[in-house]
Amino acid sequence: MIRKQETRSQSSVNRDGPDRLLGENLSFGASEAYKLLRTNLFFCLPTDEGTSCRVVGVTSSVQGEGKSTTSINLSYMLAQDGKKVCLIEGDMRAPTFTSRLKLKNEAGLSHILAGMKANTQEIMCSALHPNLIVISAGEMPPNPAELLGSMRMVKLIEFLRKMFDFVIVDLPPVNVVADALTVAGQIDGMLMVVENGSTTKRELDDAMHRMDVIRDKILGFVITRAERTKGKYGKKYGKKYGYGYGYGGKRSESGSARSDSSDD
Repeated sequence: MIRKQETRSQSSVNRDGPDRLLGENLSFGASEAYKLLRTNLFFCLPTDEGTSCRVVGVTSSVQGEGKSTTSINLSYMLAQDGKKVCLIEGDMRAPTFTSRLKLKNEAGLSHILAGMKANTQEIMCSALHPNLIVISAGEMPPNPAELLGSMRMVKLIEFLRKMFDFVIVDLPPVNVVADALTVAGQIDGMLMVVENGSTTKRELDDAMHRMDVIRDKILGFVITRAERTKGKYGKKYGKKYGYGYGYGGKRSESGSARSDSSDD
């Protein structure tokens, strides 16, 4: 679990330059928090001879809790650690990757799943790190849930498992649409992003109820927009670090990680 401060009025995207909330532009505190999340993921999904690639979904209860920023930065940290990573923008209803990552390829996931692009490698773009490949959402289709639950999606994941160490799939909020649940059978685990001070207990309970069918695949919770506090090393760093995560859908917390960064 990681915690990061944000105000909704702040804009994280600089249209003329790099997004200051992503990759190497992260503050020290945010970078350390994402590294802890990366380490926790290694413990949750250890590899063996039969699971050389791990497929992780990232979702939230409602819109605007920071799941896309979490997906991107987790992918970046995995790539920085030497892993070959493919980041898929599975939220075809509200795509942001093309603008935030300054991608030039207009074709994306929807084109593959609709059968409009036969060569997957043609739509793969490098972003933020040489080890990180991105498949953006593409054009918004009229039937995103059906496409995500299609046999083409199954075959795409099978194809990517042979090429990468990690596949991270950014998915729509589970309380809004059913898209995230349609790919449950293709992922090895799901991370739930929760906005501190905004997401209500009712919203989170509703989300967990909807995800009962994949409860054993829920790896833990990522808390965003937590208040910044001074820690033991406050004069030097102005931040306090820690982590928390849960197994099998059961929440646990062993601390918190805080920084002064924002999260969309």
